[in-house]
Amino acid sequence: MDGDLGRFLRSRRARIRPEDAGLPAHGRRRVSGLRREEVALLAGVSVDYYIRLEQQRVRNVSDEVLDAVARVLRMDGTERAHLRRLLRPPDDRQAPSAGIRPGVRMLLDAADSVPAFVLGPRMDVLAWNALSDRINGFSAMPAGERNMARQTFLTPRARSFYRDWAAVAAETIAHLRLYAGRHPDDPLLGPLVAGLSADPGFARLWEEHRVAEKTFGVKLLRHPELGDLDFAYETLALPGDPDLLVVMYTADPASPTGRTLDRLRQAHRADLDKPDVRVMTAG
Repeated sequence: MDGDLGRFLRSRRARIRPEDAGLPAHGRRRVSGLRREEVALLAGVSVDYYIRLEQQRVRNVSDEVLDAVARVLRMDGTERAHLRRLLRPPDDRQAPSAGIRPGVRMLLDAADSVPAFVLGPRMDVLAWNALSDRINGFSAMPAGERNMARQTFLTPRARSFYRDWAAVAAETIAHLRLYAGRHPDDPLLGPLVAGLSADPGFARLWEEHRVAEKTFGVKLLRHPELGDLDFAYETLALPGDPDLLVVMYTADPASPTGRTLDRLRQAHRADLDKPDVRVMTAG
């Protein structure tokens, strides 16, 4: 997306106080965080050069300069990689994945002891197993709404379904921002962001330009039928297809959530074991 480099750098400047960077904070400041000239001073480049960097008017920026700017702005590994992609888009950018392999669907069904689903480009939910459907209700959603960002911001039930909705919202946007940096030319991304921006909370968080990989964490749910569920989750990237992520929910078997999962597993397996009864009519 045009201008994302400058907005990203400005958002990183805004979160750092001068005194945290070892600079005096005397006088009235017109901007929050570090000024451009302060970043330039600490990174060892000229003010004009840094301004042109924010405006994306500099070519062939050295690794040393990028590392210095990233250090001054206290970027973590994910943010540093995002900065490099914004400044140096790869020549061999691939189109987002269009679907999932049949083998991945088989793996989901085989992993029937934990809720599991596959996230694809733009956080679309592409496949799920029976336990995940029982928890999240994916099969009941219209196909065009099976997207975790849409569910988080545009579905009224989300704020009660996620007991930690604010954390889920921030995590969702950070992952979607990371995807935008990897696929700035995705024609479906702009309409998705435009639709999500109808929610003021999304619009505000989107402009913070936070980026983060989806790795592991907790999900605290309040299911309308099953009650409170406390899950840990792990995210697995599929080799050869980094746009596809397998998300698995886990719980201590001795916990209330673990016992609920066990009941759901037993009910599902009982359904599978039922004989296939067909009514035969005389012909």
